[in-house]
Amino acid sequence: MFRMRIALVFFALIATDVAQSSSNCAGTSIGLQPLTDPNFNPYKGYSGGLYPDGANQRPAAHLAGGLQMAAKVQPLNSQGLPDAVNGKIALISIGFSNTTMEFSTFKTLADPDPAKNPKLTIVDCAVGEMGAGKIINPATGAQYWTTVEQRLQAAGISDAQVQAVWLKEVDPQPTTGFPAYAQTLQSELQTLLQMLSSSYPNLRLVYLSSRSYAGYASTLLNPEPYAYESGFTVKWLIEQQISGNPDLSYTTGKVPWLSWGPYLWADGLNPRIGDGLTWACSDFSATDGTHPSLHGGEPKVAAMLLNFFKTDATTQSWFTNKPATAPQRGLGRRPR
Repeated sequence: MFRMRIALVFFALIATDVAQSSSNCAGTSIGLQPLTDPNFNPYKGYSGGLYPDGANQRPAAHLAGGLQMAAKVQPLNSQGLPDAVNGKIALISIGFSNTTMEFSTFKTLADPDPAKNPKLTIVDCAVGEMGAGKIINPATGAQYWTTVEQRLQAAGISDAQVQAVWLKEVDPQPTTGFPAYAQTLQSELQTLLQMLSSSYPNLRLVYLSSRSYAGYASTLLNPEPYAYESGFTVKWLIEQQISGNPDLSYTTGKVPWLSWGPYLWADGLNPRIGDGLTWACSDFSATDGTHPSLHGGEPKVAAMLLNFFKTDATTQSWFTNKPATAPQRGLGRRPR
């Protein structure tokens, strides 16, 4: 049913877009460096790295905070009280069309995985056409949050059992350039995180991803370089929490603890340093070159998500019920 709704959203978006109606398979590179590139050259004056000082690993203090939050994740009953026998841990997604497509495929991979914690319930709460600015606006976001509650209820999950989120968001048809668009999205995500903290009292951890490659896009929905620049949104937001912004404090409960999830961007067919990630035209919808394809982009992102949640130091203890191992870098490396 979700996939049928997504298809209807595609048709609506395509009908309103004046651009051509097929993917641009010639767009195999835009010549930019992934934020994780160890030889990153400043982009319009801004440095790379997923974390401060060009690093791709979490600072030690921030990792320690994440481990403390992860240690609090445990099976809870519907009132949010510990229940090791019948309690549940809920991991949900928040985001737009690409997010729901990727996360729903991730769920189909994760649910039967023998390493998955049997107390963990995965619920896709992302919805097509629901950009960041839209869902934080009471006038336009009400239907989104109603849908979220309906999906949680259908999965037998209460608000008190939601303890972790994968968040991937954009704003559609951006026009304001860099850094204005990235900064606006950053402000919207900050508001969204505060809303999530208020709605889900036991939410401890939020893992963010920015867009994957959009060089094959043939519409104005969220093309390059905006897809690439959304990486700076996530980078700056997390850096603000690390630097002690009181509006992003997880120790006071203003927002949850923040971290990169998988970093999804690579420059088309140019292999990414470190893991060789590439994006081919077939990884995206032949209709618009923006949405992930059923047999290409969806399973690729889903596999990166599954690998991340099974191996990251701040997720392993509750996602798999295994002791955490060495700290992970959050690059979203593909399983070998």
